[in-house]
Amino acid sequence: MYIPFSTIKRCSSRGREDQTVVANLDGTILCSRSSFPYFALVAFETGGILRLLFLLVVAPLAGFLHYFISESVGIQVLIFASMAGAKVSDIESVARAVLPRFYAEDLHPETWRVVSASRRRYVVTANPTIMVEPFLKGYLGVDAVVGTEIEIHNGRATGFVRQPGVLVGKKKAAVLRDMLDNSIHIGLGATSSDYPYMKLCKEAYIVPHHTKVEPMSRDRLPRPIVFHDGRFVQRPTPLRALIVVLWIPVGFLLACLRLAAIKLLPMPCLYFVLHALGIRITVKGTPPPPPEKSTGQSGVLFACSHRALLDPIFLSISLGRPVAAVTYSVSRIPEILSPIKTTPLSGNREQDAVMIKKLLEKGDLVICPEGTTCREPILLRFSSLFAGISDQIVPVAVENKMTMFHGTTVRGWKGMDSFFFFMNPSPAYEVTFLQKLPQEFTCTGGKSSHDVANHIQKLIASTLSYECTNFTRKDKYLAVTGNDGTVKMAKPHIDLKNNSRC
Repeated sequence: MYIPFSTIKRCSSRGREDQTVVANLDGTILCSRSSFPYFALVAFETGGILRLLFLLVVAPLAGFLHYFISESVGIQVLIFASMAGAKVSDIESVARAVLPRFYAEDLHPETWRVVSASRRRYVVTANPTIMVEPFLKGYLGVDAVVGTEIEIHNGRATGFVRQPGVLVGKKKAAVLRDMLDNSIHIGLGATSSDYPYMKLCKEAYIVPHHTKVEPMSRDRLPRPIVFHDGRFVQRPTPLRALIVVLWIPVGFLLACLRLAAIKLLPMPCLYFVLHALGIRITVKGTPPPPPEKSTGQSGVLFACSHRALLDPIFLSISLGRPVAAVTYSVSRIPEILSPIKTTPLSGNREQDAVMIKKLLEKGDLVICPEGTTCREPILLRFSSLFAGISDQIVPVAVENKMTMFHGTTVRGWKGMDSFFFFMNPSPAYEVTFLQKLPQEFTCTGGKSSHDVANHIQKLIASTLSYECTNFTRKDKYLAVTGNDGTVKMAKPHIDLKNNSRC
């Protein structure tokens, strides 16, 4: 087929600092030309497995309409299947907390080379603006997004779109002509439906479709993605989404079996039982022996990095004995299912310090000083609360791996975190016990509690090859939910560089 434009590799990125660039999203800014994975994420996160199943059922129809009848009608079917009846606030939450990570892992390097060199950046897309705008503006620095506007009634999406309808072909060109008044320097597109607006540009380039193109590294983003949410580990292509739908009933039964084993069986045998049930547990280092009650010796305080709610449980399994844990917040279901004693912190430092001392008098204790989990290879700021209570501190580096579902959530129901982790076909935990902190590095040796906490954070980060940061639980909730629980924040911004410590 004849292509009336040059390919993007012929486009120089030099001297573009004062120019305007307009680019399509699917197939141009993103490597993939299919928007199905992102609609699947919205469907699952707002409506669960049944909505995802409905989207999978209508996807063949949407594909047929898209390629053989009308691109506009095909997109409309996907919008209806994934959004009809969903709360607009839920869609916005998914767009802010879930979609950016998946968009960032699919960025086309050649397109970004040109777009990043331009001063003014505009994106046109047939996808709903509500889905793509948080990522494009928040992480790529796009000035404006021209997309399809969904119809809303009583705070819920109707599944239909507002005029002028789904933005494809000449509709994109008409909107851009009114917006930019023919002042577009560079136009980037991928398919023939992009040609009408590309003809408005002084220069126009095609992004050819290559299945082997390597997406751009997330490290090159103007703003890094530190915190994100959502249950899916991998981008849900149609095949992966189908596998998930078929796996969930089996996975839920497997999760119940694994949880029952952890709850009912003796701790010393759990390592071998869980291994037989497909859970890989790797223990490194030399864990300390249990305290001798006859000597009146206080217990060891395990300061543990925090990757999931199950961290203290897998630490106990690695030790072969139950170890009590203090938690910052935990829902009722995980507390009931837990094979170890869990005690919630009150938030009052003096009261919590007294409680931790009493628990240490009874035996060993696990605490996660970060206060919340993080999925990226970083450590949040360690609370200094634990550092001044005991000089018997053992740092523990914990890391887990999942292939299908994340076992943590901010937006969703935390009571299902354990189930989702154990629904993975073969999840893995690695627990590394470091050497007990020498007395000269404790508060007893003259160090402040903040110095002790920072030192332990650096030890664990070095073991895991993570980065230390000053981020806190509040920062995470600001980034993922847009508020800290009380105050709404319209555009939370977190700078990784200014929060680095190691």
